[in-house]
Amino acid sequence: MTEKEYNACVDLYADNVYRFIVKNLRHEEDARDVVQSAFEKLWRHRADVDPEKSKSYLFTIAYNQMIDHIRKVKRIHLKDEFSEDARVSHHNFNNTKAILQEALTKLNETQRSLVMLKDYEGYSYEEIGKIMNLSSSQVKVYLHRARLQLKEYIVKVENVI
Repeated sequence: MTEKEYNACVDLYADNVYRFIVKNLRHEEDARDVVQSAFEKLWRHRADVDPEKSKSYLFTIAYNQMIDHIRKVKRIHLKDEFSEDARVSHHNFNNTKAILQEALTKLNETQRSLVMLKDYEGYSYEEIGKIMNLSSSQVKVYLHRARLQLKEYIVKVENVI
């Protein structure tokens, strides 16, 4: 991949990668850091990357960076949960967007990423499989299960009222 091809890749995919990451992390600054480190890694390995496969390579890097970030944050969060001041709060939502966002938070990282890539970004099963290192059939099965879990959460009366 040449410098020109790298710049074209940045122009073409930066917004898509950022949108995917920010939807999963729900934190803009963290999403920017993850995307920046993904593009940095792409730059360092540009000699090994086929320009035609740069999109898949970039999303794979970004996805792995995001998973690493989530794991790091979970360790910090779990440590904070054991403090004596930790309290559980429940939120009542009555608008559809908020209910959907809350439902998405109930999914694990893989399920949430699958839903985001397929339903928000519109990638094919094959592209998602390459990004997440899964087979097409695994993507279909996991996505189906994620959608069932979303449906189950969304139709609960206490979540709608």
